[in-house]
Amino acid sequence: MPQTMTAAVYYGAHDIRLEEVPVPAPGHGEALVRVLRSGICGTDASEWTAGPKTYPVERRHPHSRHLGPIIPGHEFVGEIVEADADSDLIAGDLVASGAGVWCGTCRRCREGRTNQCAHYKTLGLNLDGGMAEFAAVPSMTLRRLPKGLSVDHAALAQPLAVGIHAARRAAARDGDDVVVIGAGAIGSFVIAGLECIGGFDITVLDIAEGRLARAMRLGADRTLKSSATIAADVRDLLGGRAPEVVIEASGAPGQLAEAVAMVADGGRILAVGIPKEQPALDFHSMIFREITLDTTLAHVCDTDLPAALDILTDSAIGREFAETPVALDRLGACLDRLAAGRVEGKILIDPSARAH
Repeated sequence: MPQTMTAAVYYGAHDIRLEEVPVPAPGHGEALVRVLRSGICGTDASEWTAGPKTYPVERRHPHSRHLGPIIPGHEFVGEIVEADADSDLIAGDLVASGAGVWCGTCRRCREGRTNQCAHYKTLGLNLDGGMAEFAAVPSMTLRRLPKGLSVDHAALAQPLAVGIHAARRAAARDGDDVVVIGAGAIGSFVIAGLECIGGFDITVLDIAEGRLARAMRLGADRTLKSSATIAADVRDLLGGRAPEVVIEASGAPGQLAEAVAMVADGGRILAVGIPKEQPALDFHSMIFREITLDTTLAHVCDTDLPAALDILTDSAIGREFAETPVALDRLGACLDRLAAGRVEGKILIDPSARAH
């Protein structure tokens, strides 16, 4: 077992350095994992371009980034090297990390809403994560890979779990017309989650034909290219009906307002995409039409991560998203691609590989 490892260390905007650091020693309740694949997402790209988002002390939330050098990477899979004696994991097990760490004792944890734990921390955001050859990981966040699931596809489990959690939070009922605004990565994972949990009629909106085609392959019943008249277009497409549930998964300016205009009176809106600017909403209309606006964040590891692994075993979503893994020293270039919107799949990093 080596004493040191190569890791990507995040210092701030456009400042990630490959460094030789000690292999972490797992503490109580932790396993040492050899990282096989580590993915990147929009959160990583935004912090690469603009630095970590900060909050006033009184508004700090456990999901906000730890300020200071840290090993990023919150979407990763690997092999158990050293297992916690109190867990059922053993050396050699292939596992996916849920990344989020909860206390188990606060009010939200007792309610089963562990993603809203008062002491929640996330590997790669608050604690060292998976952009390294090894990671010390709380065993409670790890789940074995189903037999036959490749590590490339399993690396999508954490973001897919986020989509499944969002689909549950939408609280759609069987037979409901559900509209998903945005067919990027998170929107696609929400579509997969909707397909997993219920019998809904799903319409997907986006401006990119390729994304709309992918949405159909993932289970959408129909798609529609976004336009200035999209709310009326959706009603026409649904035979005059307004959708009962609208899920805003793009975060693009004006899209929450479009959701309000589109949804049925008494319907529900779920905000998934993080707005890039303060949204303007017609609360007068929302109040008089009794529209419910809900939000979602992260996932509940005990329920959503196993569901994600099951979906990845049986569905095409892995083939749709998993790109060929690249070396760790290409991380900065990959973040540039993602930040510039030049990525349609999911970039995977192999921390043990080096560019030639």
